[in-house]
Amino acid sequence: MEPHTAPIEKSHELAGDLLRGADEIAEFIFGPRGGRRKIYYLAETSHLPVFRLGAVLCARRSVLMRWIAGQESQVRSREQARTPGNS
Repeated sequence: MEPHTAPIEKSHELAGDLLRGADEIAEFIFGPRGGRRKIYYLAETSHLPVFRLGAVLCARRSVLMRWIAGQESQVRSREQARTPGNS
């Protein structure tokens, strides 16, 4: 049985999409002054889409962008529902 191997192009694409460690994830979400502790807190208390590779907390940039867009659309939906005159 041959080991599963991804095409080289796909593995480079994945490597570029992968954030390794809470510091990288925090910088991606919050900018250069991001908070590593905040990432651990969000990972434990919300549905922040992260996973572990061994002991290292990781996330994919593309998945985080979709998650953030989903969070924004939920807020807009709630705001529209509260606006008087909407049926």
